[in-house]
Amino acid sequence: MSKSIFLSVVISCYNEEANLKGGVLDEMADYLKKQKYSWEVVITDDGSTDNSLRLLTDFAKKNQNFRILKIKHCGKAGGIYRGLKIARGKYILFTDVDQSTSLNQLEKLLPWLSDYQVVIGSRGLERKEFPFFRRAGAVVFALMRRVLLLREIKDTQCGFKLFEAKLVKKIFPYLDVLGEKAKGWAVSSYDVELLFMAKIQGAKIKEAPVEWEDEDISTSKGKNYLARYFKESKKMALEIFQVKFNQWRGKYNKR
Repeated sequence: MSKSIFLSVVISCYNEEANLKGGVLDEMADYLKKQKYSWEVVITDDGSTDNSLRLLTDFAKKNQNFRILKIKHCGKAGGIYRGLKIARGKYILFTDVDQSTSLNQLEKLLPWLSDYQVVIGSRGLERKEFPFFRRAGAVVFALMRRVLLLREIKDTQCGFKLFEAKLVKKIFPYLDVLGEKAKGWAVSSYDVELLFMAKIQGAKIKEAPVEWEDEDISTSKGKNYLARYFKESKKMALEIFQVKFNQWRGKYNKR
C-alpha cells in the first residue's frame, strides 16, 4: 500500500510549454521543499500538443516528489480527476500551472483545516491585469451564480482550492463535466458543481483571500482570445443552469 502523506498538489496541464519554460515548476519545488509536512505534486498532461509532456517528464526525473501522468485529452476537470485518483495526500490542493496564485498562498488556507473540510482561495473582483470586459464578466457571472447557487461564496472560480481528500474523492466522480467530450483548451464552471456537491454533503466551506496576478504566458492554448472568452462565458453560464436543474431533479441528494 502506498504511504500516506499530508498534501497532494494536483494539477492538470494542457499546452503550458511557455509557462513551464518560465520556471513555475522550480518555484513550486523551492517552496514545498522548505515545508515541514510531507508532500507530492501530481501533474496530468492532458494530451498536450506542444512540448509540455517532455518538459514535465524531464523535471520529474530530477525531482522525485513530482509525479507525471500522461492521459488522452479530456479537459481540465478530467485531468484533475485522473490525478486525484492516484494522489496519496490527506489533503488535496488544486492549483494551476501558471501559478497566478503562488503556492506560498497555502499559508492562508492551511490554518482553517481544523474547522473546515474545504478551504478555497478568493481573489476579489479587483484583479490585477484583468481587462475591463473580464472584470465585468466576473461580476455578472458571480451575480448569476449567487442568485441560483452558493450565494454565500464570492469567488468559486479561483483555481486554488484545498479539500479533505476523503471528501473530494467521494464527490468528484459525479461531476457532469466528466461526461463531456473535450476539444482543445477551455475553462468550465465545474468548480461550482463541485462546491455545491460538497455543501450538500454537509461539508463546511471557508473562503480565504489570496493574492492573484495573471502570470499566464502560454501561447499555445488557442488564438482569438476575445472570441474564446465569450464562448467560454456562455458555456459556463449554461453549466450553472445545469447544476440548478440537477438540484431540482434530485441528483445531489445525500448519498
